[in-house]
Amino acid sequence: MVDPSQSGVAAIQMVSGASLESNLSMAAQLLNQAARQGARVAVLPENFALMSTSDMVSCGGVESGEHPVIRDFLRQRAKELGLWIVGGSLPMARRPDGSRIEGRVRASGLVVDDSGREVARYDKIHLFDASVEDAHGQYRESDTFEAGNQVVTVDTPVGRLGMAICYDLRFPELFRELRERGAEWISLPSAFTWYTGNAHWHALIRARAIENQVWVVAPGQGGYNSDQRRTYGHSLICDPWGEVRAELTEDGAGLVIAELDRERLKSVREKMPVWAHRRL
Repeated sequence: MVDPSQSGVAAIQMVSGASLESNLSMAAQLLNQAARQGARVAVLPENFALMSTSDMVSCGGVESGEHPVIRDFLRQRAKELGLWIVGGSLPMARRPDGSRIEGRVRASGLVVDDSGREVARYDKIHLFDASVEDAHGQYRESDTFEAGNQVVTVDTPVGRLGMAICYDLRFPELFRELRERGAEWISLPSAFTWYTGNAHWHALIRARAIENQVWVVAPGQGGYNSDQRRTYGHSLICDPWGEVRAELTEDGAGLVIAELDRERLKSVREKMPVWAHRRL
């Protein structure tokens, strides 16, 4: 059981595949480890429970029904461990208003508090439709997913959280809006390709942290998820000055933890008051 006075946040890295059972087993082990190592909040990567496009729609139907497997897993683990969990992303076949999505799903990040209650849901706004110089080649998330349209913040024990997922990182206006709504830290569960991650991952995360003066907690998929899909990993936690405070530099499952120091946040914002200096 987690000590409520703790303020550490864990960024959990996985190499999820097509087996829901295996993925959830690994997630459970890593959440247990995060709790043992003093995390108050744990953030799972994008698609932590399933990295199989062909199964997303059927899985989303289950998760939006009366007996959800992944959502029940998150609620049970959070309650048993006394741990807040940001559930990366999972497929949901219904919108937040309850209306059904036909033929596609949404990539939804859920926040579950330490009593096992779902307190926030963010649906990924920006979908990755792009050509990448890797074995997979063409990515078209919009074939499987419907884009969300709501910006989400929620209060947590370590500060107000703003939510983003993976490709959202390339759209600074979302992060600006999250800061405008009081975000002190931003979760960025991801599954960056190795090619794009190697080129841009660190630069983009540091830029979003610096320009908005927020902590960024960015767990990723890291390794060979299939024969044609290699993800970049490098799960990390970046402070409001753009310094990487913790990083997992190798492929494979694991985690890093850092304290989200609110005094550090306050100091950066007071000494460099860019928010008060905006002209546009």
